[in-house]
Amino acid sequence: MKPDTQRIFLAAVIPLFILFILYLLEFLEVGMDWDFTHLGVYPRAKRGVFGIFAHPLVHGSFRHLLANTVPLFFLSWCLFYFYREIAPYIFFAIWIGCGVITFIIGKPGWHIGASGLIYGLAFFLFFSGILRRHVPLIAISLLVTFLYGGLVWNMFPQFAKATTSWEGHLGGAIAGTLCAVAFMRYGPQRPDPFADEEDEEDDDEESDDEGMAEDVNETSSASPADEK
Repeated sequence: MKPDTQRIFLAAVIPLFILFILYLLEFLEVGMDWDFTHLGVYPRAKRGVFGIFAHPLVHGSFRHLLANTVPLFFLSWCLFYFYREIAPYIFFAIWIGCGVITFIIGKPGWHIGASGLIYGLAFFLFFSGILRRHVPLIAISLLVTFLYGGLVWNMFPQFAKATTSWEGHLGGAIAGTLCAVAFMRYGPQRPDPFADEEDEEDDDEESDDEGMAEDVNETSSASPADEK
């Protein structure tokens, strides 16, 4: 398998595993007639603290989960493909950051679903590409804007449905933006456009130094008889 192809498949491993867990939990919830809603975030209440860690795993229905499946997979894959060195840290930070912000600013009630994580990934990919000014990453920023630019309206209560956790969306967006700034110096960077020129100058200087050294050695090795 070619390295590029292998990298594409490896970047999909963690997103697919997470989706497997999400669907497994939803099948258990429906099949066993269980209710996992209490694993969500309940803002500013002790019973909602665990939800900071568990809320992206729980969904209200298969319809809710299906709506999140494609964007969650695609954005996670982009993260693990283009930012593979720092992707686990970014993913974890957005996951927890979204939960913490929702816990602080959310309205009373159970907040569940991976929507906040999706918003966090989208905002990270957008702002990270812009801040790094690296062409491939900027292209991803533009693609995310084209595909998911309309998500921004569901971050505000004036446009979101009453049953939608706009606080979770906003929390994810804030967490993703903060990660883009905090990790700006880590991971893929824009190549230095003058790096090749500097290398060539260094090579030329080394060649000149070697030439001068050879001239000095030839002069010093001349015998007294040759000088006469």
